[in-house]
Amino acid sequence: MVTGVFHLLWLVVALPAAGAAILLLGGRWAERWGRYLACALPIGSFVLSLILFSTLLGRDGNDRHVVQHLYTWIDTGHLTVRADLLFDPLSSLFLLLITGVGSLIHVYSLGYMAHDPRRTRFFAYLNLFVAAMLTLVLAENYLLLFLGWEGVGLASYLLIGFWQHKPSAAAAAKKAFVMNRVGDMGISLAIALCFTTFGSTSFAVVDAGAAHASRGAMTALGLLLLLGACGKSAQVPLQAWLLDAMEGPTPVSALIHAATMVTAGVYLMVRSNAVLDQAPAARTAVVVVAVVTLLWGAVIGCAKDDIKKVLAGSTMSQIGYMMLGAGLGPAGYAFAIFHLLTHGFFKANMFLGAGSVMHGMTGPDGEGDVDMRHYGALRRAMPVTFLTFAMGYLAIIGFPGFSGFWSKDKIIDAAWHEHWWIGALAMLGAGVTAFYMTRLMLMTFFGEKRWLQGVHPHESPRVMTGPLVVLAALSALGGLFLLGSWIQDYLAPVVGEPPAESAGLPAWLVSVLAVVVVAIGIAIAWLVFGRRPVPATAPEKVAWPITVARQDVYGDLINETFVVEPGRRLTSTLLQIDRYGVDGVLTGGPFAVGAFAGAFRKLQNGYVRSYALSFLGGGIVVVLALMVVNWQ
Repeated sequence: MVTGVFHLLWLVVALPAAGAAILLLGGRWAERWGRYLACALPIGSFVLSLILFSTLLGRDGNDRHVVQHLYTWIDTGHLTVRADLLFDPLSSLFLLLITGVGSLIHVYSLGYMAHDPRRTRFFAYLNLFVAAMLTLVLAENYLLLFLGWEGVGLASYLLIGFWQHKPSAAAAAKKAFVMNRVGDMGISLAIALCFTTFGSTSFAVVDAGAAHASRGAMTALGLLLLLGACGKSAQVPLQAWLLDAMEGPTPVSALIHAATMVTAGVYLMVRSNAVLDQAPAARTAVVVVAVVTLLWGAVIGCAKDDIKKVLAGSTMSQIGYMMLGAGLGPAGYAFAIFHLLTHGFFKANMFLGAGSVMHGMTGPDGEGDVDMRHYGALRRAMPVTFLTFAMGYLAIIGFPGFSGFWSKDKIIDAAWHEHWWIGALAMLGAGVTAFYMTRLMLMTFFGEKRWLQGVHPHESPRVMTGPLVVLAALSALGGLFLLGSWIQDYLAPVVGEPPAESAGLPAWLVSVLAVVVVAIGIAIAWLVFGRRPVPATAPEKVAWPITVARQDVYGDLINETFVVEPGRRLTSTLLQIDRYGVDGVLTGGPFAVGAFAGAFRKLQNGYVRSYALSFLGGGIVVVLALMVVNWQ
């Protein structure tokens, strides 16, 4: 039963949703105060989430499961879907991340979007984004989750294409929307399969019945859910939209990559742990997709000069680590969420830090420069941005003691115990991450000045650096979640108890090896970019691996060749069949009658002489016929 403060659970979603509605309907009336209201409402949701989290902690481990019934959404035939909210250890952590980091991004946006004429609409979309993501993680069934899932897709489309006067932004928004629809087909089919298999879309019903369902049904369900997760979390083969999404304002990039959209797929897989536990083939597919993606994103990050696209490639790679944790089963579920939390801290920190750099590097044309080849020596011009960004850098590469070290190394250790080659590839990805992130640091904050004429770097206002300081602290101290195996014990009622540690390399040795690999990546980056001058323009003649990385590992070409072009040909063929085949069969008779009537209509021309001639001709024909018949 819902008691006490848990009666207010619905307000966590309602506050940002109300903010979006007020700002969108208010129009110019909300121009002066709308952005402040948009910041206050997610902060209110965060405070309420913190109170709910503290109350849940006070309960016994087996009693940390609260369902708030709002109303019956669908009741038809054998299908009943309730609009229920689920608050448990898994959703409580997501609430803190979404509302906490989301609120910091809102505050940061006060400075970043201060001079944008459409800022009220921007803040309305941010509120909508947060409300949709909160609906997704609080849903008690797959159908309500899908409502939030689609809401996130809509909000991302609106925000990525917010500067629609730029053709590249409009194209990026459309690309993200279309590619996510492919994943949404997987979710739609998964929901249908849940209903046919279990008679319900409720998580509780599916979890209880998964062990009794057929292996084939669970494998199909797991693969369909994986397809949905690949679309939303930018995993191979549906990853191509993520780098183009950098066309949106930088706070949008931080929100998508850190606290909301790309984490939705990881949440979906961990929430569906009961299904994956009964489908080893689906779990294997998750592992394969994750390993390919974490290396794919890391390779892309090595060759990009756009600071936001380097971070986007790193997001793709880091989400791959989280998906790997989910694919490892009970040994990795908790660590996937742990890395999701720490990644939310340091990735939001670095994206907002990149926005601060762009703000400080704004030229006479008013455009923020994203090309790292135009940076250099910014650590003195922007000391707060540099120090806070450095905290995120140390966290993402897995420097000992920082949050990423604790979370990522746990996934690598679990992968190593699953199979040595999985652990080795995950460790290789850590080394590549250290390389491209060190490259980013050296090209941006160190070396010689490569600033364009008319650019005078300066530190961002406090409304922007304040959130950076908070996120930097979380990037450094996020590992405290692991003290005493807290994260595993807290999530155990949802994802199950972790298995006993198996024989193999001890965890400390895996961590040492990972640190050595990271050190090698840093050293290579220093030798290539720290000791040599960085050209102001990218060299055209480069080795083929760099060319491959610059082309996003030919992700767009692969999609164009194997999906878009065959799809276009198929559509054209079906159109011709429909037009000349189906329509020809159905309308052939009437068309023939119409053509026959059209031909004979020409005989009726309205001239008397023509009719007299017809009579004469007819008479001659009759006379001749009679003569032939009577000829004898």
